[in-house]
Amino acid sequence: MECAIPVLPADDLRVARAFYVDALGFEIRFEATTDGQTGLLGLRRGTICLTLDAPMAGHGREACAALEVESADRYYTEWRDRVPIRRPPRNEPWGARTFDLLDPFGNTLFVMGPVA
Repeated sequence: MECAIPVLPADDLRVARAFYVDALGFEIRFEATTDGQTGLLGLRRGTICLTLDAPMAGHGREACAALEVESADRYYTEWRDRVPIRRPPRNEPWGARTFDLLDPFGNTLFVMGPVA
């Protein structure tokens, strides 16, 4: 199976772990760090994979990762009381139901599923 795995910039892997694992329910695929703060953190939730890189120099900031899910409403319901959501789900004119949130480092997670 081939897939693309977004690499998102982070400032502190401890903060990333708290947000993505504790709040959003991702599992740790791998962790490469000597101090717990800098290095790489590989994450998975179902078929969604992300990597956090702290510090990620030379690749820009404020990245966006689109997460294609079976139900945007289900993720919204799960996450809305755990993390700030930028906007609630809405049906897009291009045929998806979407919402988005920011991680602690300014990266956007753009969640999209089928129209409800």
